[in-house]
Amino acid sequence: MSKLKLVIGNKNYSSWSLRPWLLLRHMGIPFEEIYIPIYTPQSASALAKWSPSGLVPALHDGELAVWDSLAICEYLNERFPALRLWPEDTADRAQARSMCAEMHAGFSALRQSMSMNIRALRPGKGRTPECMKDVDRIVSLWTRCRAQYGAEGPFLFGHFTIADAMYVPVVLRFRTYAVALEDAARSYADTMLALPAMREWIAAAEVERERIEQYEID
Repeated sequence: MSKLKLVIGNKNYSSWSLRPWLLLRHMGIPFEEIYIPIYTPQSASALAKWSPSGLVPALHDGELAVWDSLAICEYLNERFPALRLWPEDTADRAQARSMCAEMHAGFSALRQSMSMNIRALRPGKGRTPECMKDVDRIVSLWTRCRAQYGAEGPFLFGHFTIADAMYVPVVLRFRTYAVALEDAARSYADTMLALPAMREWIAAAEVERERIEQYEID
């Protein structure tokens, strides 16, 4: 069995890279990390060697390349079925996939107004009406999941699934922008922030030297 290779961008900024990285690390799947700084003059040529889309992340399993965060997570679910990366129940799995699709394709106002920047602290910033509508929707999803599956474990669907990996950058955005959370949503965010894999990613982001100016504008 070949060793997986995951190509990622800057840990401080790359929310898309974080998703499969955290899934791999938290689930204890061995992999080699290949780091390529993004938004530099050399980025395009470096990424062209690894990513069919020219974007991060990309997963390599021998001769196979898989790109896009959600596609990578789906592949890992098929590659490691014993890890139960989706809920086992058909209806629960449909709900989890729906949430992941909504995150993958939506919440554009949140992405624009509250960009991921782990090193930054921006309380009160980014609170446009459109962004706060996205925030409210996400909090409602978290709260509903915790009410329904809380007895089964601390994650959205009880045990850790792809849904947690897909929503983990939002936890960091809420941290950066000091979004007030209560009750189940606060408990869930705290659970994610306490994961050893999450602490490892944050620590690495905090010592990165690269700075992307477009994400440093308050």
